[in-house]
Amino acid sequence: MMPVRVAIAGAGGRMGRALLEAATSTQGVTLGAAIEVTASMLVGRDAGDMVPGARGIRIGSDVRAALQGADVLIDFTRPAGSIEHLRACRETKRAMVLGTTGFDGPQLAEIRAAAAEIAIVMSPNMSMGVNVALKLVEMTARALGPEYDVEVFEVHHKLKVDAPSGTALKLGEVAAAARGGSLEQDGVYARHGHTGERKPGAIGFSAARAGDVVGDHTVFFAGPGERIEITHRAASRATYAQGAMRAALFLARKAAGLYDMQDVLGLR
Repeated sequence: MMPVRVAIAGAGGRMGRALLEAATSTQGVTLGAAIEVTASMLVGRDAGDMVPGARGIRIGSDVRAALQGADVLIDFTRPAGSIEHLRACRETKRAMVLGTTGFDGPQLAEIRAAAAEIAIVMSPNMSMGVNVALKLVEMTARALGPEYDVEVFEVHHKLKVDAPSGTALKLGEVAAAARGGSLEQDGVYARHGHTGERKPGAIGFSAARAGDVVGDHTVFFAGPGERIEITHRAASRATYAQGAMRAALFLARKAAGLYDMQDVLGLR
């Protein structure tokens, strides 16, 4: 079987470098291209200057040109840029691994429309551990029911621009759905002053931004006389990068459609 060729968007960032390292060290994957924004000082440089294993790959800014040498684009950038990259993938019929968070309604609708033509894995968190935690949250919420209060706590580095994190929202979404509800009706995102008693079925969110924390998430299930905590802590972006490579390998044998890491890991 031929290796899956990947293109890495945002190659110069911290996550981009982790993806470059994973792409050059994962069996069955080869690095086909590295992409940065036109204004980046890295454009034109050899990616090997950042990650030795990527030597020989020149960092470019033309996404469509880069996709000529790739089967899958891996994108962990920001919503506006990711949507432009999605359009390029749709035009060139390339698959996409999408780890960006913070999309608005119209952007999500465009992603779903593109998935009718190309294969996409979209997940707010590509970590294999986090996706196992999602399954545990689903099972726990279904078993305990609405009698147990659910709270989602998350901490990320000070440079993260969206809150709650996409992973926190997904954890809450899974818990709500398992209890027959939805975040639209049950989510509580701010508490200040005289808030009154907790509403039955509410799912609360708390977010902290500090230092260089890669990502911590805890879901609390609190009931009469007991509490269950499901926690995942990421110590390195490498965990997300390894999950992204597994997603790229998964897409190599998939038809058009919108998939997530639960599909990739066989947790459905």
